[in-house]
Amino acid sequence: MLEELRITGLGVIDDTTLRLTSGMNVITGETGAGKTMVVTGLGLLFGGRADAGRVRADPGRAVVEGRLRLTGRLAGAVHARITEAGAEVDEDGSVLLSRTVTIEGRSRAHVGGRSMPVAMLAEVGEQVLAVHGQSDQLRLLRPAEQRGALDRFAGPEHEKLLETYREAYGRWRAVVDDLADRRRNARARSQEADLLKLGLDEITRVDPQPGEDDDLRAEVQRLEHAEGLRVAASLAAQALAAGVEVTDETPDATQLLGTARRTLEAQAAVDPALGELAARVEEAATLVADVSAELSTYLSSLDADPARLEQIYERRAELRTLTRKYADDVEGVIAWAENAQTRLAALDSSDELLDELDKERQRLATQVGELAARLTAARVEAAGRFSEAVSVELAGLAMPHATVEVAVVPRTADDGLGPDGADEVELRLVAHPGAPSLPLQKGASGGELSRVMLAIEVVFAGAGGPPTLVFDEVDAGVGGQAAVEIGRRLARLARTHQVLVVTHLPQVAAFADRHLVVQKDTGGAITTSGVRIVEETERARELSRMLAGLPDSDLGIAHAEELLAVAGREKRG
Repeated sequence: MLEELRITGLGVIDDTTLRLTSGMNVITGETGAGKTMVVTGLGLLFGGRADAGRVRADPGRAVVEGRLRLTGRLAGAVHARITEAGAEVDEDGSVLLSRTVTIEGRSRAHVGGRSMPVAMLAEVGEQVLAVHGQSDQLRLLRPAEQRGALDRFAGPEHEKLLETYREAYGRWRAVVDDLADRRRNARARSQEADLLKLGLDEITRVDPQPGEDDDLRAEVQRLEHAEGLRVAASLAAQALAAGVEVTDETPDATQLLGTARRTLEAQAAVDPALGELAARVEEAATLVADVSAELSTYLSSLDADPARLEQIYERRAELRTLTRKYADDVEGVIAWAENAQTRLAALDSSDELLDELDKERQRLATQVGELAARLTAARVEAAGRFSEAVSVELAGLAMPHATVEVAVVPRTADDGLGPDGADEVELRLVAHPGAPSLPLQKGASGGELSRVMLAIEVVFAGAGGPPTLVFDEVDAGVGGQAAVEIGRRLARLARTHQVLVVTHLPQVAAFADRHLVVQKDTGGAITTSGVRIVEETERARELSRMLAGLPDSDLGIAHAEELLAVAGREKRG
């Protein structure tokens, strides 16, 4: 859950901290006090779009910080992801999140004390938080969103089936498009293939090898300077041998080093330091012997070969021809040839390949059709369950005769298949028995639409989803007994989720486990707002204000206390 939320410099909020609980958290306050800024802050904290226009001029930046504490499998998944990204989890298992937006519009994000892309906050937010507000109600009126909502409600097995379908559909569309392109552009493909074959034939005849140009360059250097190399190696060998011919009278360097070693070893018993020097002399003798042997081998291999030099000149000329046409170096030429081979396979428009592609298209079409039929059947089954669950919720929201239908109808666009199957999904409302079944946006009034949407959200939330649910004035246009029922249902959700509710209804606020009030301060030169927790008497006064606009009215307070008592009994029951 989200344990704490601190907001500074955002809208009318100068600096305030919300300490949240695991149950139902209600946020109330006068119109314009800044309740919306709390939801805006949550949106920023979890990767939402930054609006520089909401940043206070002083201090010129808005900062939203939150402490997130998760449990179970979700905690393991989120912790593993942020750790992989380089962030750290606190010792107590909590994670600190932060988002900063400057008045110039620049945005920064931090997770676990490390700077992160804003996308990381959004990734975490998708797993831990769901915001349901009036804008989300409008979103759910779109057919594509309704289909997605039904798919989520249908459960994880259905979502696996949908993913399998999408993969098969993607392969099928790729083959269909590839086949059409090969048939449509056969002449152009044939011309391009001929040019590639000419280049490949030329490269194949020369057969360049990786690193060959460097090797040839080095060999040319040796052959062109063979005499100078021979003289240098011979002089070095003579110096090590102390003369052209090594005799007893002119001992070589190895013999001299051996004499030095033995002399030092003879006195090592007197002074161990000489023994250490003798060992180092022995190492030098070994090294000199190795160099002498290698010089001898080098001299025997060094040979001025005009014929070989001419062969190298010709070979390098062939390689230069390739590098002028196809790439800057031999490695590039080889890479060009590999890419050309791949491209040739892609350009193939032979009858044999077209027949194979057509057979693959038919096979995939059959597979996609079967998966689409299974998706349709699963959606129809889920639609029945969903319709029944929402209609039950509506009965408790003072709409006992209304029912919500979920129409699963065939797609009419294209060939009837799309990335999400062969279905269109539409939520329809039957306001009362005998009334026509109409799309939600046409069949419901403003107050009815709010209740229908809340019922839908309650059903969705009960089917799983993120552990923290935010409801931003989804009770707009509702009052009376329906308002009490909204509070009761949100409280029921709070048994399994952390619920944050921004509301203007005292009937909803009465069900809170924690009641936070946003208060506006107009005493200074600049209007600011802060958030505080209210309990007992203060809470009754706030509900009285919400009921009648009279926080100090004895009758209003008595009514508020009665409302709190009713809500308390409902929650305990």
